Amino acid sequence: MSRIGKKIITIPAGVTVEVSTGNLVTVKGPKGTLSQQVDQDMIIAIEEGVLTVARPTEQKRHKAMHGLYRSLINNMVVGVSEGYQKVLEIIGVGYKAANQGNILELSLGYSHAIFMSIPAEVSIATAMEKGKNPMVTLNSIDKQLIGQVAAKIKSLRPVEPYKGKGVRFLGEQVRRKAGKAGGKK
Repeated sequence: MSRIGKKIITIPAGVTVEVSTGNLVTVKGPKGTLSQQVDQDMIIAIEEGVLTVARPTEQKRHKAMHGLYRSLINNMVVGVSEGYQKVLEIIGVGYKAANQGNILELSLGYSHAIFMSIPAEVSIATAMEKGKNPMVTLNSIDKQLIGQVAAKIKSLRPVEPYKGKGVRFLGEQVRRKAGKAGGKK
Protein backbone atom coordinates (compact mmCIF):
# COMPACT_ATOMS: atom_id res chain seq x y z
CA MET A 1 0.00 0.00 0.00
CA SER A 2 1.17 3.52 -0.72
CA ARG A 3 2.63 5.14 2.39
CA ILE A 4 1.55 8.61 1.29
CA GLY A 5 -1.76 7.50 -0.22
CA LYS A 6 -3.03 5.79 2.93
CA LYS A 7 -2.40 8.81 5.19
CA ILE A 8 -5.56 10.57 6.27
CA ILE A 9 -6.22 14.26 5.63
CA THR A 10 -7.58 16.11 8.67
CA ILE A 11 -9.90 18.89 7.57
CA PRO A 12 -9.38 21.95 9.83
CA ALA A 13 -12.21 24.10 11.18
CA GLY A 14 -13.51 26.61 8.62
CA VAL A 15 -12.60 24.43 5.63
CA THR A 16 -15.22 22.54 3.62
CA VAL A 17 -14.47 19.81 1.09
CA GLU A 18 -17.03 18.80 -1.52
CA VAL A 19 -16.76 15.89 -3.94
CA SER A 20 -19.14 16.22 -6.90
CA THR A 21 -20.05 13.57 -9.44
CA GLY A 22 -17.10 12.89 -11.70
CA ASN A 23 -14.72 13.25 -8.72
CA LEU A 24 -14.30 17.03 -8.91
CA VAL A 25 -12.92 17.97 -5.47
CA THR A 26 -13.64 21.56 -4.35
CA VAL A 27 -11.99 22.90 -1.19
CA LYS A 28 -13.27 26.16 0.33
CA GLY A 29 -11.57 27.93 3.19
CA PRO A 30 -10.91 31.33 4.74
CA LYS A 31 -8.25 32.20 2.13
CA GLY A 32 -10.14 31.09 -1.00
CA THR A 33 -11.39 28.19 -3.11
CA LEU A 34 -9.46 25.56 -5.08
CA SER A 35 -10.69 22.74 -7.34
CA GLN A 36 -8.99 19.60 -8.67
CA GLN A 37 -10.32 16.95 -11.04
CA VAL A 38 -9.48 13.54 -9.54
CA ASP A 39 -9.40 10.37 -11.63
CA GLN A 40 -12.80 8.61 -11.84
CA ASP A 41 -11.40 5.37 -10.35
CA MET A 42 -10.15 6.89 -7.08
CA ILE A 43 -12.47 6.52 -4.08
CA ILE A 44 -12.71 9.68 -1.93
CA ALA A 45 -14.48 9.39 1.44
CA ILE A 46 -15.21 12.19 3.93
CA GLU A 47 -16.21 11.15 7.47
CA GLU A 48 -16.22 13.29 10.65
CA GLY A 49 -13.66 15.86 9.47
CA VAL A 50 -11.30 13.26 7.97
CA LEU A 51 -10.78 12.70 4.24
CA THR A 52 -9.32 9.46 2.87
CA VAL A 53 -8.30 8.50 -0.65
CA ALA A 54 -8.45 4.82 -1.64
CA ARG A 55 -7.68 2.92 -4.82
CA PRO A 56 -9.99 0.26 -6.25
CA THR A 57 -7.34 -2.26 -7.42
CA GLU A 58 -3.63 -2.98 -7.19
CA GLN A 59 -2.98 -2.02 -10.84
CA LYS A 60 0.21 -0.08 -11.48
CA ARG A 61 -1.81 2.90 -12.77
CA HIS A 62 -3.96 3.01 -9.62
CA LYS A 63 -0.90 2.71 -7.37
CA ALA A 64 0.75 5.63 -9.19
CA MET A 65 -2.31 7.88 -8.81
CA HIS A 66 -3.10 7.00 -5.19
CA GLY A 67 -0.36 9.04 -3.50
CA LEU A 68 -0.51 11.77 -6.15
CA TYR A 69 -4.16 12.65 -5.60
CA ARG A 70 -3.85 12.40 -1.82
CA SER A 71 -0.97 14.92 -1.94
CA LEU A 72 -2.83 17.25 -4.31
CA ILE A 73 -5.93 17.30 -2.08
CA ASN A 74 -3.79 17.81 1.06
CA ASN A 75 -1.98 20.73 -0.63
CA MET A 76 -5.36 22.32 -1.43
CA VAL A 77 -6.55 21.94 2.20
CA VAL A 78 -3.32 23.49 3.55
CA GLY A 79 -3.45 26.25 0.90
CA VAL A 80 -6.97 27.47 1.68
CA SER A 81 -6.40 27.31 5.45
CA GLU A 82 -2.80 28.56 5.88
CA GLY A 83 -1.50 29.51 2.42
CA TYR A 84 1.99 29.15 1.00
CA GLN A 85 4.91 31.58 0.99
CA LYS A 86 8.19 31.56 -0.91
CA VAL A 87 10.95 34.11 -0.29
CA LEU A 88 13.60 34.70 -2.97
CA GLU A 89 16.89 36.44 -2.23
CA ILE A 90 18.73 38.32 -4.98
CA ILE A 91 22.50 38.36 -4.47
CA GLY A 92 24.79 40.50 -6.63
CA VAL A 93 26.19 44.01 -6.88
CA GLY A 94 23.60 46.35 -8.42
CA TYR A 95 20.86 43.71 -8.52
CA LYS A 96 17.46 45.24 -7.71
CA ALA A 97 13.82 44.20 -7.40
CA ALA A 98 10.66 46.33 -7.40
CA ASN A 99 7.01 45.75 -8.09
CA GLN A 100 4.07 47.82 -9.33
CA GLY A 101 0.99 45.79 -8.46
CA ASN A 102 1.55 42.38 -10.04
CA ILE A 103 4.33 43.52 -12.40
CA LEU A 104 7.78 42.55 -11.09
CA GLU A 105 10.76 44.61 -12.28
CA LEU A 106 14.18 43.00 -11.87
CA SER A 107 17.64 44.38 -12.58
CA LEU A 108 19.90 41.32 -12.69
CA GLY A 109 23.08 42.56 -14.32
CA TYR A 110 21.81 42.43 -17.90
CA SER A 111 21.82 45.45 -20.21
CA HIS A 112 18.05 45.82 -19.69
CA ALA A 113 15.53 45.56 -16.89
CA ILE A 114 13.31 42.48 -16.82
CA PHE A 115 9.55 43.01 -16.42
CA MET A 116 7.56 39.94 -15.42
CA SER A 117 3.79 39.69 -15.07
CA ILE A 118 2.81 37.68 -11.99
CA PRO A 119 -0.57 35.82 -12.04
CA ALA A 120 -3.39 37.45 -10.06
CA GLU A 121 -3.63 34.41 -7.72
CA VAL A 122 -0.10 35.15 -6.44
CA SER A 123 0.53 38.25 -4.33
CA ILE A 124 4.01 39.72 -4.48
CA ALA A 125 6.04 42.02 -2.24
CA THR A 126 9.58 43.30 -2.67
CA ALA A 127 11.93 44.63 -0.01
CA MET A 128 15.16 46.53 -0.57
CA GLU A 129 16.84 47.55 2.68
CA LYS A 130 20.21 49.22 2.85
CA GLY A 131 22.97 46.74 3.66
CA LYS A 132 20.79 43.71 2.86
CA ASN A 133 20.08 41.75 -0.31
CA PRO A 134 16.84 42.52 -2.18
CA MET A 135 14.02 40.10 -1.31
CA VAL A 136 10.97 39.00 -3.32
CA THR A 137 8.14 37.46 -1.28
CA LEU A 138 5.43 35.41 -3.01
CA ASN A 139 2.17 34.38 -1.30
CA SER A 140 -0.58 32.15 -2.71
CA ILE A 141 -3.05 29.42 -1.85
CA ASP A 142 -1.98 27.29 -4.86
CA LYS A 143 1.26 25.41 -4.12
CA GLN A 144 1.85 24.38 -7.73
CA LEU A 145 1.38 27.91 -9.09
CA ILE A 146 3.62 29.61 -6.50
CA GLY A 147 6.36 27.04 -7.14
CA GLN A 148 6.14 27.58 -10.88
CA VAL A 149 6.36 31.39 -10.53
CA ALA A 150 9.32 31.10 -8.11
CA ALA A 151 11.13 28.72 -10.49
CA LYS A 152 10.58 31.14 -13.39
CA ILE A 153 12.06 34.03 -11.38
CA LYS A 154 15.04 31.87 -10.36
CA SER A 155 15.65 30.87 -13.98
CA LEU A 156 16.17 34.53 -14.99
CA ARG A 157 19.56 34.55 -13.21
CA PRO A 158 20.59 31.11 -11.88
CA VAL A 159 23.08 31.10 -9.01
CA GLU A 160 26.61 30.68 -10.30
CA PRO A 161 29.02 28.55 -8.22
CA TYR A 162 32.08 30.86 -8.17
CA LYS A 163 30.82 34.04 -6.50
CA GLY A 164 27.32 32.86 -5.56
CA LYS A 165 25.58 35.64 -7.49
CA GLY A 166 22.03 35.14 -8.70
CA VAL A 167 18.48 34.49 -7.47
CA ARG A 168 18.01 31.85 -4.77
CA PHE A 169 15.51 30.82 -2.12
CA LEU A 170 16.09 32.33 1.31
CA GLY A 171 18.43 30.00 3.21
CA GLU A 172 19.31 27.89 0.14
CA GLN A 173 22.83 26.45 0.28
CA VAL A 174 24.89 26.74 -2.92
CA ARG A 175 27.94 24.57 -3.54
CA ARG A 176 30.85 26.89 -4.19
CA LYS A 177 33.80 26.12 -6.44
CA ALA A 178 37.36 27.34 -6.11
CA GLY A 179 38.39 29.66 -8.91
CA LYS A 180 41.47 29.43 -11.11
CA ALA A 181 43.78 30.31 -8.23
CA GLY A 182 42.35 27.46 -6.14
CA GLY A 183 44.38 24.79 -7.97
CA LYS A 184 47.82 26.48 -7.68
CA LYS A 185 50.00 26.26 -4.62
